[in-house]
Amino acid sequence: MQLGMIGLGRMGGNIVRRLMRAGHHCVAYDAEPKTVAALAAEGAAPADSLASLIAQLAPPRAVWVMLPAGEITEATIATLATLLSPGDILIDGGNANFKDDIRRAETLAPKGIRYLDVGTSGGVWGLERGYSLMIGGDRTAFEHLDPIFAALAQGYGSIPRTPDREGRDPRVEQGYLYCGPAGAGHFVKMVHNGIEYGMMQAMAEGFDILKNRASPSLPANARYDLDLADVAEVWRRGSVVSSWLLDLTSHALAREGDLGSFSGSVADSGEGRWTIEAAIEEAVPADVLAAALFTRFRSRQDHTFAEKVLSAMRWGFGGHVETGKKG
Repeated sequence: MQLGMIGLGRMGGNIVRRLMRAGHHCVAYDAEPKTVAALAAEGAAPADSLASLIAQLAPPRAVWVMLPAGEITEATIATLATLLSPGDILIDGGNANFKDDIRRAETLAPKGIRYLDVGTSGGVWGLERGYSLMIGGDRTAFEHLDPIFAALAQGYGSIPRTPDREGRDPRVEQGYLYCGPAGAGHFVKMVHNGIEYGMMQAMAEGFDILKNRASPSLPANARYDLDLADVAEVWRRGSVVSSWLLDLTSHALAREGDLGSFSGSVADSGEGRWTIEAAIEEAVPADVLAAALFTRFRSRQDHTFAEKVLSAMRWGFGGHVETGKKG
């Protein structure tokens, strides 16, 4: 199939690469010509403008926007709305607010443009590992683009099959899910990221407690000088807290035990805040997720080892460079 990709950053570029590996034809555009040229050298069709990208696609066109949430995405979608035709599909695969998706879908519907919001998880490792895709919007557009989503998703892989799933959509086990109407995909991804905050915070605090067990303020016979890299590694091997986040933590600690190259100033993307806003709207208690978000705010004023662990995890899965990172 054909797909136009707008935004060739850490994830957009790798999405194009994974699709081309699966035999799909991609037209690529980015504001940075060198980035476009690099992907063109790998087989993508280059575009030097949004209009050029649209012109290279056959109807019904499918255009994926992979840009930071906010003004740049809004402006791009507004321009695309003037270039696309009835039956075409416009996808936002970035981390948009699900309420923006609802508004966009309603604005595009009278033009006959089908809108999909695709929550995309996988970070910089998605090229090799595949992505977890949470998709909302026009159901016919989702079905039409099924080969695209199947190529991007992880597939069954080596993960054991879950019992008692007979009769359910098998595509979920391959790593992609149609969640519902416009906004549903980004809503599910938003809560996913809120949960991610909580999981990361719990792990970071645990390693901070382990590290500080060697404190001279403790009785000498109750101090333990623990090798955190080895603790993380043994937990990876069969413990109930084994996870990809623990894998990343183990790697970071093995490489640099004190995580000295990380500042501990931990940024937050919009999804954590939006998850808490949704919890308030729904009157759902979210103590852990809220605390994890507020800790990120505090980390920009006072850094602990726990925040360095958070920074290391974010660097590991998403290539996020924290404020003050030295290397």
